[in-house]
Amino acid sequence: MAIPPIFQRLGLLLASTTLALSAQAAELQKIRLGINDSPQNAALERAAEVARERGVAVEIVAFSDWNTPNLALAHGDIDVNYFQHQPFLENANAQNGYGLVPIAYGVENKVGLYSKRVKSFAEVPDGATVAVADDPVNQGRGLHLYARAGLIQLRPDAGPKASLQDIVANPKQLKFIELPGPQLARVLDDVTLAQSYPSHILAAGTTDPNSALLFSDDEASGHLYALRFVTKPEKADDPAIRTFIQVFQNDPRVREAIAQAYGNPQLYSLAWLNRQEAAR
Repeated sequence: MAIPPIFQRLGLLLASTTLALSAQAAELQKIRLGINDSPQNAALERAAEVARERGVAVEIVAFSDWNTPNLALAHGDIDVNYFQHQPFLENANAQNGYGLVPIAYGVENKVGLYSKRVKSFAEVPDGATVAVADDPVNQGRGLHLYARAGLIQLRPDAGPKASLQDIVANPKQLKFIELPGPQLARVLDDVTLAQSYPSHILAAGTTDPNSALLFSDDEASGHLYALRFVTKPEKADDPAIRTFIQVFQNDPRVREAIAQAYGNPQLYSLAWLNRQEAAR
């Protein structure tokens, strides 16, 4: 039985449409992005949506700890990650021989000293239990905050990786407990003070992220603690990765998502605006 001309034309149209869609899908460059739990995730998802409009399909892979994203990147399970600052990356490379490289700046999170028990450092009682991060880099950042608060003194040469062994004066005999960074926001009911990122406080919902007794001075550090997009050396100029970073840094819809996530511009800064390493 002969097929009527109208159905022949319809079949050709459907076939052409299917081929066009298949070709469009095949043309998409694909990358896998490793992230950690953060208020920035909504902005990263928005950036992925915009990047798709520019021919890049981004699969976001979420990790629950601070070690696996670099391990996954080193093993080739993901193409780029976004969760760490420069000192953390340097420490991970030194300890594990990864050879990973930072290729662009992202958002810089403030870090603060939080309390649900006292309103000022003068109220901190003798022998109080306080919390710091257990990894070498973030512990150093926290200890420098405790020193700025006047609660301890560190060795004059204590750098970004200052440890508890670098404390040379502890007049209140504070008892330090060390915890993984993501857990610090959840111990405020059990300690007098805790170092934490406002982003983690916001995610945990334990207190007002704006209520830290002291925040870090990130301008003074030269944005050393800004989050970085990190990849393998051979992928540093990957066009798909670069397109995604350009979208994240420049698209107004992404900027809006970042602002909505933090709710207060004092809690973060867009480090790439004043740096040379903005996406090329």
